[in-house]
Amino acid sequence: MSTTDTLQKNRFWAVIPAAGVGSRMNADMPKQYLEIHGRSLLEHTVERLLDFPLLEKLVVVLSAEDEYYKDIELLRNERVMLVEGGKERYDSVLNGLEHLVALAHEDDWVMVHDVARPCIRRSDLDWLVNQLQEHEVGGLLGMPVRDTMKRTSAKGEVTETVDRDTLWHALTPQMFRLKLLHDALTKALIDEMPVTDEASAMEYAGHKPVMVEGHGDNIKVTRATDLALASLYIQQQLKIIETA
Repeated sequence: MSTTDTLQKNRFWAVIPAAGVGSRMNADMPKQYLEIHGRSLLEHTVERLLDFPLLEKLVVVLSAEDEYYKDIELLRNERVMLVEGGKERYDSVLNGLEHLVALAHEDDWVMVHDVARPCIRRSDLDWLVNQLQEHEVGGLLGMPVRDTMKRTSAKGEVTETVDRDTLWHALTPQMFRLKLLHDALTKALIDEMPVTDEASAMEYAGHKPVMVEGHGDNIKVTRATDLALASLYIQQQLKIIETA
């Protein structure tokens, strides 16, 4: 099957879980509403995905207690759908997938992307699709580990130096077939198996996600220092676009 046939057959959707409170930021609002260059993290992230032409719709999953989203004009875009989140990340992602079940085909692709990764590059989205579009399962963006890796005991004592050649930092988006991802997250929830990302749910269900190398500036804003770094990366990316 040609790439064109694949793209015509399988549509692309996105889910952004944004129901967290970002407690490690020590801020007076959820971290997704903290600003970089006059715009919230959420706006930066949503805009970058909306600028990706393959996406049919973007599901933004918000907390039931969220009052900040009402001030975000971008969330009223006709391609954005708002869904109520759950207690944990995978609850929220599953809620987003449930919303897509009635709209999408079970073999359609779903990109799940952290709201706190506002620096995702268009080129990484293109590369992810290029590498996975004919795969039966899907995969995720990642970065090979470059530092020496150590394993320690509970006391913090080094017990082993780990071979880093096959180790990766898992990033997002993570892109999988709708039904496979929905079923994998449902299984993890029923089995009370804690999963930290979509790929780990897929692994638990017996699938083998493909790792696709992305750029290192696709950072997750978790602490206050990350906000300044994300601001720098966005500024650098804009300069590259302006001079292209």
